[in-house]
Amino acid sequence: MEKKWWHNQVVYQIYPRSFMDSDGDGVGDLQGIIQKLPYLKELGIGVIWLSPVFASPNDDNGYDISDYRAIMKEFGTMSDMEELIDKADKSGIKIILDLVANHSSDEHKWFVEAKKSRESEYRDYYIWRDPVDQKEPNDLASAFGGSAWEYEEETGQYYLHIFSKKQPDLNWENPKVREEIYDFMNFWIDKKIAGFRMDVIELIGKVPDEKITSNGPKLHEYIQEMAENTYGSKDLLTVGECWGADEEIAKLYSDPKRGELSMIFQFDHINLDQVPEKEKWDLAPLDFLKLKQVMKKWQITFHEDGWNSLFWNNHDLPRIVSRWGNDKEYWLESAKMLGILLHGMKGTPYIYQGEELGMTNIRLACAEDYPDIEIHGMCKARREAGYSEEEILESIYAKARDNARTPMQWSSEKNAGFTSKIPWFTVNENYTRINAESQLADKNSIFHTYKKLVQLRKEHEVFVYGDFELLLEQDEDIFAYTRKYEGKTLLVICNFHNRERVIQNISELKSEKKELVTANYEVEYEEVFHPYEARMYML
Repeated sequence: MEKKWWHNQVVYQIYPRSFMDSDGDGVGDLQGIIQKLPYLKELGIGVIWLSPVFASPNDDNGYDISDYRAIMKEFGTMSDMEELIDKADKSGIKIILDLVANHSSDEHKWFVEAKKSRESEYRDYYIWRDPVDQKEPNDLASAFGGSAWEYEEETGQYYLHIFSKKQPDLNWENPKVREEIYDFMNFWIDKKIAGFRMDVIELIGKVPDEKITSNGPKLHEYIQEMAENTYGSKDLLTVGECWGADEEIAKLYSDPKRGELSMIFQFDHINLDQVPEKEKWDLAPLDFLKLKQVMKKWQITFHEDGWNSLFWNNHDLPRIVSRWGNDKEYWLESAKMLGILLHGMKGTPYIYQGEELGMTNIRLACAEDYPDIEIHGMCKARREAGYSEEEILESIYAKARDNARTPMQWSSEKNAGFTSKIPWFTVNENYTRINAESQLADKNSIFHTYKKLVQLRKEHEVFVYGDFELLLEQDEDIFAYTRKYEGKTLLVICNFHNRERVIQNISELKSEKKELVTANYEVEYEEVFHPYEARMYML
């Protein structure tokens, strides 16, 4: 395998609206990120993935873009963006941008012109269909509830929106659309960004008349053309968001010989705590044995060709310590355990802002207290279906995207040190206990565990290229594995649950040639693992 600069780096995702407010308007901004570069350098990460900072009316928090070459006014100016890229680079940190190319905002000039007339030069930039029997062209559904088709009175046609009606889908079959996208990608590449995270990239090859949304027949053709016209000849990091990828599809994206993407985000593990064939809001207990098998599958899939991504959290997911850890009695231990478990694996790890502090989900009194458009769509549909408010809130507390979007907890000062004024969204009330300032000062903190994990990946190639072997596959509590590379063995043992276990059947644990490189407890008896205990040994 050809070695790449991003193989031993850790990526840190910033959700700008919630990261740091520098000007007191209650909204995070680019200057706030610049202020916190020393913090990120201390953590040791090498790449920032910046969620969208482009001009947007914010129907879906920046994932509805009205101008791909302008910065959202709340976040700052183009000179602020250029300053961030430059200062991050001087701190040894690269920036990748969030590419939202499946859809635009309905306030983008292309759509404003497209809806004026069927003869508009921009009409074919979007997907329009005539009514069928005076109704929608078909029963495609929006991810945010209701139909994916919206009727436009002015021209008597429906346009497609897989997400909000303010996010019309772009028509990738139109070569002009593809040229426009490649043009603004190159605009940012020329500004020295280091790559792209590609939002719902698997949807760009859709065939709406056949009700095919993801993994359409021309998908990989489009991505290869994109690479040839933009990042393909450059050493950039590209990662695609691919909810519908299985092993074979994943290899198509990330096999270096195909020239598409560096890696993808696949979500098999994320879907394990919902009722099969139901919505994400339909909760089920986590099947731990399935989790182990899914993680093993993806470790083995990219054994030779392609590359894996490693993540527990992002802006669309609840906080992992509240989801599969224990954010009460064993908050510290389980947050560290989840980090150690993931960061010992093969692939590029992603840390979502606040994960390195063990930030938790938030519980607000009513559904209307949450700003996310997805929650509002879910509430409407579930109330109509007869769900109680209590049932709706329990789903929100467990799975809502807004759990990840509360302001970053910097200190125990007012508003967690995020802003001097009223924050755009509620600060989690546990900020006085969970914050960066206190954890930087405490060598036993979650932050320092993550810092150590980032450092170990840079120092030891076994973290980067070691072969994976799952141990104790049928154990109901223990997630253990080895990584082996050029004579070195990394042994990771994690007790995933809140009961003590004695482990006597891992031969590597008995070796006298092992060194404990990180752990979340003081080790008293080697075979005894306390609730949520995690250890990493080097042999």
